[in-house]
Amino acid sequence: MDVPFVDSAEVAARTPWPALIDAIRDAFRRGGESPVRHQHVIPAGGDDNIDLLLMPAWRDGGDFGIKIVALARANAARGLPTLHGLYLLFDGTTGVPRALLDAGSLTARRTAAASALASRSLSREDSSTLLMIGTGRVARNLIAAHCAVRPIKEVRVWGRSASNAEKAADEARRETGVACVVVADVAEAAAGADIISSAVPTEEPLLKGAWIQPGTHVDLVGAFKPTMCEADPEVIARATVYVDTMDGAKDEAGDLIQATDAGVFSWDKVAGDLVGMAAAEKSLRQGAEEITLFKSVGSAVEDLAAAELCLR
Repeated sequence: MDVPFVDSAEVAARTPWPALIDAIRDAFRRGGESPVRHQHVIPAGGDDNIDLLLMPAWRDGGDFGIKIVALARANAARGLPTLHGLYLLFDGTTGVPRALLDAGSLTARRTAAASALASRSLSREDSSTLLMIGTGRVARNLIAAHCAVRPIKEVRVWGRSASNAEKAADEARRETGVACVVVADVAEAAAGADIISSAVPTEEPLLKGAWIQPGTHVDLVGAFKPTMCEADPEVIARATVYVDTMDGAKDEAGDLIQATDAGVFSWDKVAGDLVGMAAAEKSLRQGAEEITLFKSVGSAVEDLAAAELCLR
Protein backbone atom coordinates (compact mmCIF):
# COMPACT_ATOMS: atom_id res chain seq x y z
CA MET A 1 0.00 0.00 0.00
CA ASP A 2 1.42 3.35 -1.09
CA VAL A 3 0.40 5.92 1.55
CA PRO A 4 1.70 9.46 0.90
CA PHE A 5 3.79 11.06 3.63
CA VAL A 6 3.36 14.76 4.40
CA ASP A 7 6.54 16.02 6.05
CA SER A 8 6.96 18.88 8.52
CA ALA A 9 7.61 21.60 5.95
CA GLU A 10 4.67 20.51 3.81
CA VAL A 11 2.34 20.42 6.84
CA ALA A 12 3.29 24.01 7.61
CA ALA A 13 2.84 25.08 3.98
CA ARG A 14 -0.59 23.46 3.76
CA THR A 15 -1.93 24.96 7.02
CA PRO A 16 -1.68 28.77 6.73
CA TRP A 17 -2.98 30.48 9.86
CA PRO A 18 -6.27 31.98 8.64
CA ALA A 19 -7.32 28.73 6.95
CA LEU A 20 -6.23 26.55 9.87
CA ILE A 21 -7.95 28.71 12.50
CA ASP A 22 -11.17 28.63 10.50
CA ALA A 23 -10.85 24.86 9.92
CA ILE A 24 -10.63 24.25 13.67
CA ARG A 25 -13.57 26.60 14.26
CA ASP A 26 -15.62 24.69 11.69
CA ALA A 27 -14.63 21.33 13.20
CA PHE A 28 -15.94 22.35 16.62
CA ARG A 29 -19.11 23.67 15.03
CA ARG A 30 -19.71 20.31 13.27
CA GLY A 31 -18.84 18.24 16.32
CA GLY A 32 -17.13 14.87 16.50
CA GLU A 33 -15.84 12.20 18.81
CA SER A 34 -12.47 12.51 20.53
CA PRO A 35 -11.98 10.32 23.61
CA VAL A 36 -9.66 11.65 26.30
CA ARG A 37 -6.22 10.65 25.11
CA HIS A 38 -4.36 7.61 26.35
CA GLN A 39 -1.21 8.53 28.27
CA HIS A 40 1.59 6.12 29.07
CA VAL A 41 4.98 6.74 30.66
CA ILE A 42 7.89 5.04 28.92
CA PRO A 43 10.79 4.57 31.38
CA ALA A 44 13.94 6.21 30.09
CA GLY A 45 15.71 7.00 33.33
CA GLY A 46 14.48 9.50 35.94
CA ASP A 47 13.50 12.85 34.46
CA ASP A 48 14.24 11.48 30.99
CA ASN A 49 11.02 9.43 30.95
CA ILE A 50 9.00 9.75 27.75
CA ASP A 51 5.25 10.39 27.63
CA LEU A 52 3.49 8.35 24.94
CA LEU A 53 0.15 9.85 23.85
CA LEU A 54 -2.52 8.21 21.64
CA MET A 55 -5.27 10.48 20.29
CA PRO A 56 -8.04 9.24 17.96
CA ALA A 57 -10.90 11.31 16.51
CA TRP A 58 -13.78 10.83 14.09
CA ARG A 59 -17.07 12.33 13.01
CA ASP A 60 -20.16 11.04 11.20
CA GLY A 61 -19.75 11.18 7.45
CA GLY A 62 -16.11 12.24 7.58
CA ASP A 63 -12.61 10.87 7.76
CA PHE A 64 -11.03 9.60 10.96
CA GLY A 65 -7.51 9.43 12.29
CA ILE A 66 -5.16 8.80 15.16
CA LYS A 67 -2.08 10.60 16.40
CA ILE A 68 0.78 8.82 18.16
CA VAL A 69 3.34 11.11 19.78
CA ALA A 70 6.29 10.81 22.13
CA LEU A 71 7.04 13.75 24.43
CA ALA A 72 10.61 13.76 25.71
CA ARG A 73 11.19 16.83 27.87
CA ALA A 74 14.89 16.02 28.19
CA ASN A 75 15.27 16.66 24.47
CA ALA A 76 15.52 20.41 25.04
CA ALA A 77 18.98 19.92 26.56
CA ARG A 78 19.91 17.75 23.57
CA GLY A 79 18.94 20.41 21.06
CA LEU A 80 16.07 18.26 19.80
CA PRO A 81 12.32 18.97 19.58
CA THR A 82 10.37 17.77 22.59
CA LEU A 83 7.62 16.18 20.50
CA HIS A 84 7.94 13.56 17.79
CA GLY A 85 5.18 11.52 16.23
CA LEU A 86 2.95 10.59 13.33
CA TYR A 87 -0.66 11.16 12.34
CA LEU A 88 -2.48 8.53 10.29
CA LEU A 89 -5.57 9.75 8.42
CA PHE A 90 -8.13 7.19 7.17
CA ASP A 91 -10.92 7.44 4.62
CA GLY A 92 -14.20 7.57 6.53
CA THR A 93 -16.06 5.38 4.03
CA THR A 94 -13.57 2.65 3.22
CA GLY A 95 -11.10 2.70 6.12
CA VAL A 96 -8.26 2.95 3.62
CA PRO A 97 -5.33 5.06 4.89
CA ARG A 98 -5.21 8.38 3.06
CA ALA A 99 -1.99 9.88 4.38
CA LEU A 100 0.68 9.77 7.05
CA LEU A 101 1.64 13.19 8.40
CA ASP A 102 4.42 14.57 10.59
CA ALA A 103 2.70 14.98 13.96
CA GLY A 104 5.24 17.38 15.43
CA SER A 105 4.44 20.15 12.99
CA LEU A 106 0.74 19.22 12.92
CA THR A 107 0.49 19.39 16.73
CA ALA A 108 2.37 22.66 17.09
CA ARG A 109 0.28 24.38 14.44
CA ARG A 110 -3.14 23.11 15.51
CA THR A 111 -2.32 23.93 19.15
CA ALA A 112 -1.39 27.48 18.23
CA ALA A 113 -4.42 27.84 15.97
CA ALA A 114 -6.77 26.75 18.78
CA SER A 115 -5.25 29.41 21.05
CA ALA A 116 -5.65 32.00 18.30
CA LEU A 117 -9.29 30.96 17.87
CA ALA A 118 -9.81 31.48 21.61
CA SER A 119 -8.00 34.80 21.46
CA ARG A 120 -10.38 36.04 18.77
CA SER A 121 -13.20 35.59 21.29
CA LEU A 122 -11.41 36.55 24.51
CA SER A 123 -8.54 39.02 24.05
CA ARG A 124 -9.11 42.72 23.51
CA GLU A 125 -9.35 43.59 19.83
CA ASP A 126 -6.67 46.28 20.28
CA SER A 127 -4.16 43.89 21.92
CA SER A 128 -0.73 44.98 20.71
CA THR A 129 1.80 43.44 23.13
CA LEU A 130 2.37 39.70 23.49
CA LEU A 131 4.50 38.00 26.16
CA MET A 132 5.56 34.51 25.10
CA ILE A 133 6.78 32.26 27.91
CA GLY A 134 8.65 29.40 26.27
CA THR A 135 10.89 28.97 23.25
CA GLY A 136 10.06 25.57 21.73
CA ARG A 137 8.25 24.70 18.53
CA VAL A 138 4.78 25.22 20.01
CA ALA A 139 5.81 28.59 21.48
CA ARG A 140 7.15 29.77 18.13
CA ASN A 141 3.94 28.80 16.41
CA LEU A 142 1.91 30.50 19.13
CA ILE A 143 3.66 33.80 18.42
CA ALA A 144 2.76 33.64 14.75
CA ALA A 145 -0.82 32.52 15.40
CA HIS A 146 -1.51 35.28 17.93
CA CYS A 147 -0.03 37.84 15.53
CA ALA A 148 -2.39 36.54 12.84
CA VAL A 149 -5.52 37.49 14.81
CA ARG A 150 -4.50 40.60 16.77
CA PRO A 151 -2.55 43.76 15.81
CA ILE A 152 0.57 42.76 17.75
CA LYS A 153 3.35 45.35 17.57
CA GLU A 154 5.76 43.90 20.14
CA VAL A 155 6.53 40.35 21.21
CA ARG A 156 8.45 39.70 24.42
CA VAL A 157 10.08 36.27 24.59
CA TRP A 158 11.19 34.60 27.82
CA GLY A 159 12.96 31.28 28.11
CA ARG A 160 15.14 29.46 30.59
CA SER A 161 17.88 29.55 27.95
CA ALA A 162 18.73 33.04 26.69
CA SER A 163 20.18 31.62 23.47
CA ASN A 164 16.99 29.64 22.74
CA ALA A 165 14.93 32.74 23.48
CA GLU A 166 16.99 34.73 20.97
CA LYS A 167 16.53 32.02 18.35
CA ALA A 168 12.77 32.03 18.94
CA ALA A 169 12.67 35.82 18.73
CA ASP A 170 14.69 35.79 15.49
CA GLU A 171 12.35 33.25 13.91
CA ALA A 172 9.29 35.24 15.00
CA ARG A 173 10.74 38.46 13.56
CA ARG A 174 11.28 36.80 10.19
CA GLU A 175 7.83 35.16 10.05
CA THR A 176 5.68 37.98 11.42
CA GLY A 177 7.65 41.16 10.77
CA VAL A 178 6.85 42.20 14.35
CA ALA A 179 9.41 43.63 16.76
CA CYS A 180 10.55 40.81 19.07
CA VAL A 181 12.69 41.27 22.17
CA VAL A 182 14.17 38.79 24.63
CA VAL A 183 13.29 39.46 28.27
CA ALA A 184 15.05 38.22 31.39
CA ASP A 185 12.21 38.49 33.93
CA VAL A 186 8.62 37.25 33.55
CA ALA A 187 7.25 39.60 36.21
CA GLU A 188 8.62 42.70 34.52
CA ALA A 189 7.63 41.49 31.05
CA ALA A 190 4.05 40.80 32.17
CA ALA A 191 3.59 44.50 32.94
CA GLY A 192 1.77 46.03 30.01
CA ALA A 193 1.34 42.74 28.13
CA ASP A 194 -2.09 42.51 26.54
CA ILE A 195 -1.75 38.77 25.89
CA ILE A 196 0.40 36.36 27.90
CA SER A 197 0.91 32.96 26.28
CA SER A 198 2.81 30.15 27.99
CA ALA A 199 3.98 26.85 26.51
CA VAL A 200 6.30 25.25 29.05
CA PRO A 201 5.70 21.72 30.41
CA THR A 202 6.62 22.63 33.99
CA GLU A 203 5.60 21.56 37.48
CA GLU A 204 6.62 24.91 39.00
CA PRO A 205 4.40 27.89 38.06
CA LEU A 206 6.14 30.53 35.99
CA LEU A 207 3.32 33.08 36.07
CA LYS A 208 1.97 34.66 39.26
CA GLY A 209 -1.43 36.22 39.76
CA ALA A 210 0.04 39.41 41.22
CA TRP A 211 1.71 40.13 37.88
CA ILE A 212 -1.48 40.03 35.78
CA GLN A 213 -2.95 43.43 34.95
CA PRO A 214 -6.64 44.14 34.28
CA GLY A 215 -7.61 43.56 30.66
CA THR A 216 -5.01 40.83 30.05
CA HIS A 217 -5.78 37.63 28.17
CA VAL A 218 -3.82 34.60 29.45
CA ASP A 219 -3.22 31.58 27.21
CA LEU A 220 -1.94 28.44 28.99
CA VAL A 221 -0.77 25.60 26.75
CA GLY A 222 2.22 23.78 28.23
CA ALA A 223 0.82 21.81 31.20
CA PHE A 224 -0.86 18.56 30.13
CA LYS A 225 -0.80 16.54 33.37
CA PRO A 226 -2.46 17.09 36.78
CA THR A 227 1.01 17.50 38.32
CA MET A 228 1.97 20.29 35.90
CA CYS A 229 1.12 23.98 36.10
CA GLU A 230 2.36 27.13 34.40
CA ALA A 231 0.33 29.61 36.46
CA ASP A 232 -0.25 29.77 40.21
CA PRO A 233 -3.78 29.46 41.66
CA GLU A 234 -4.12 33.25 41.98
CA VAL A 235 -3.97 33.61 38.20
CA ILE A 236 -6.88 31.20 37.89
CA ALA A 237 -8.80 32.87 40.71
CA ARG A 238 -8.56 36.32 39.09
CA ALA A 239 -9.62 35.25 35.60
CA THR A 240 -12.73 34.31 33.69
CA VAL A 241 -11.71 30.80 32.65
CA TYR A 242 -12.39 29.02 29.36
CA VAL A 243 -11.14 25.58 28.28
CA ASP A 244 -10.80 23.70 25.01
CA THR A 245 -12.87 20.72 26.22
CA MET A 246 -14.30 20.18 29.68
CA ASP A 247 -13.53 16.44 29.77
CA GLY A 248 -9.90 17.01 28.81
CA ALA A 249 -9.50 19.88 31.28
CA LYS A 250 -10.88 17.90 34.22
CA ASP A 251 -8.54 15.03 33.41
CA GLU A 252 -5.34 16.87 32.46
CA ALA A 253 -5.38 20.64 33.14
CA GLY A 254 -3.01 20.80 36.09
CA ASP A 255 -3.33 24.59 36.43
CA LEU A 256 -7.07 24.28 37.03
CA ILE A 257 -6.89 21.05 39.02
CA GLN A 258 -4.37 22.55 41.44
CA ALA A 259 -6.37 25.78 41.76
CA THR A 260 -9.41 23.63 42.61
CA ASP A 261 -7.41 21.74 45.24
CA ALA A 262 -6.32 25.10 46.68
CA GLY A 263 -9.97 26.10 47.09
CA VAL A 264 -9.84 29.16 44.82
CA PHE A 265 -11.56 27.62 41.79
CA SER A 266 -14.31 25.13 40.97
CA TRP A 267 -15.35 23.52 37.71
CA ASP A 268 -18.74 25.24 37.70
CA LYS A 269 -16.83 28.51 37.22
CA VAL A 270 -15.66 27.49 33.73
CA ALA A 271 -17.30 30.07 31.46
CA GLY A 272 -17.15 28.10 28.21
CA ASP A 273 -15.24 25.88 25.81
CA LEU A 274 -14.12 25.86 22.18
CA VAL A 275 -17.52 24.64 21.02
CA GLY A 276 -19.08 27.81 22.41
CA MET A 277 -16.28 30.01 21.14
CA ALA A 278 -16.54 28.48 17.66
CA ALA A 279 -20.27 29.19 17.61
CA ALA A 280 -19.93 32.77 18.86
CA GLU A 281 -20.17 35.52 16.25
CA LYS A 282 -18.81 38.23 18.55
CA SER A 283 -16.38 38.76 21.42
CA LEU A 284 -17.15 36.97 24.68
CA ARG A 285 -15.31 39.56 26.79
CA GLN A 286 -17.46 41.29 29.42
CA GLY A 287 -15.39 44.48 29.45
CA ALA A 288 -11.99 46.04 28.81
CA GLU A 289 -10.80 45.37 32.38
CA GLU A 290 -11.76 41.69 32.48
CA ILE A 291 -8.94 39.15 32.80
CA THR A 292 -9.68 36.20 30.52
CA LEU A 293 -7.89 32.86 30.48
CA PHE A 294 -7.87 29.99 28.00
CA LYS A 295 -6.54 26.64 29.21
CA SER A 296 -5.66 24.21 26.44
CA VAL A 297 -4.74 20.57 26.86
CA GLY A 298 -5.36 19.69 23.22
CA SER A 299 -8.15 17.90 21.43
CA ALA A 300 -7.91 15.24 18.74
CA VAL A 301 -10.69 17.11 16.90
CA GLU A 302 -8.05 19.77 16.17
CA ASP A 303 -5.62 17.18 14.79
CA LEU A 304 -8.27 15.76 12.48
CA ALA A 305 -9.24 19.21 11.23
CA ALA A 306 -5.60 20.09 10.53
CA ALA A 307 -4.92 16.78 8.76
CA GLU A 308 -7.98 17.15 6.55
CA LEU A 309 -6.94 20.70 5.68
CA CYS A 310 -3.51 19.41 4.64
CA LEU A 311 -5.09 17.03 2.15
CA ARG A 312 -7.55 19.60 0.81
